[in-house]
Amino acid sequence: MSTGPGLESLVDQQISVITNDGRNIVGILKGFDQATNIILDESHERVFSTKEGVQQIVLGLYIIRGDNISVVGELDLDLDRSLDMTKLRAHPLKPVIH
Repeated sequence: MSTGPGLESLVDQQISVITNDGRNIVGILKGFDQATNIILDESHERVFSTKEGVQQIVLGLYIIRGDNISVVGELDLDLDRSLDMTKLRAHPLKPVIH
């Protein structure tokens, strides 16, 4: 049984996960299983707002159930470090409706 293309190559790398309920969680992928449940270390949630900068809420070691994952993406670390999160404005993501 395949776990999904490319997750193996992302282990020990910084990734961004968008969940079905519209959360954006960033952390280092430490592991995953056949149900695409993932374990992130040094993770934080990015909360977007149109009035304030992006809040970053520290989560630490964090597990996300595979059935709650919409998108998994690799982060461009250089680009991510160059962003000033206090000046970014965006609407919060809406939940995914199936």
